[in-house]
Amino acid sequence: MSLIKKPPKLLLRRVGRALTDYAMIENGDKVLLGLSGGKDSLSLLHILAHLQRYAPIRFELGALTVDPQIPSFDPSPLKDYLEQLSIDYYYIKQPIMEEAKKHLQRHSFCAYCARMKRGIMYRIAREQGYNVLALAQHLDDLAESFLMSALYNGSLRTMKAQYINDAADVRVIRPLVYVRERQTAAFAEAAQLPVVQDSCPACFTVPTQREHIKTLLAEEEKKNEPVFQNLLHAMRPLMVKQVMENGKLGKSVINNDK
Repeated sequence: MSLIKKPPKLLLRRVGRALTDYAMIENGDKVLLGLSGGKDSLSLLHILAHLQRYAPIRFELGALTVDPQIPSFDPSPLKDYLEQLSIDYYYIKQPIMEEAKKHLQRHSFCAYCARMKRGIMYRIAREQGYNVLALAQHLDDLAESFLMSALYNGSLRTMKAQYINDAADVRVIRPLVYVRERQTAAFAEAAQLPVVQDSCPACFTVPTQREHIKTLLAEEEKKNEPVFQNLLHAMRPLMVKQVMENGKLGKSVINNDK
């Protein structure tokens, strides 16, 4: 009996649509998933493993966990779990919190940690021959980033659905860009996935701008149900890189390490 959990049809449909819209995975790709152990990355692990078996596109799948060695956060149980799933797995320890205390100045710990983790992911992808890095940010994450950028930085930006890193050797994809957070939460609970609680506890020690925006969006959705679909429509031009051609906004390209 397979230990890979079959995701709900709606979840598969939304991920499949994102994969198609942005041509995220091609035949022969080697895809490395950034696996934190939270509900989103564990859900994406099972979605990609299911698609690997049944989708017409042939691709390889591996997973990587970067353990930042933060007190009260222990993702090590994922080792046995991935072995049971027979998925190639890489587990890297890095004392990111201690390094942050030495090098961090004005930037937040969360930003520093994300940057350090991303660098480690790129390195492991190169060393192990993966050309695609899959990340588990969902529509809620994109919407929150969009509003934070507009309200606090005065710019219109959000996470890219797909891009090439600065070294131009790893393609980064976000297959959950059409998926709501509540959908991954429901799947993780129904499938009894081994979610690592407080997958980044240092980020929850004080209230953050993101938590404020999350609350604001939840309140707005109660009044206006399609708010996230409206935001998705507004964000679409920002989810890929646009280039200028002869002084005019031209075709979309997928690059820029954002």
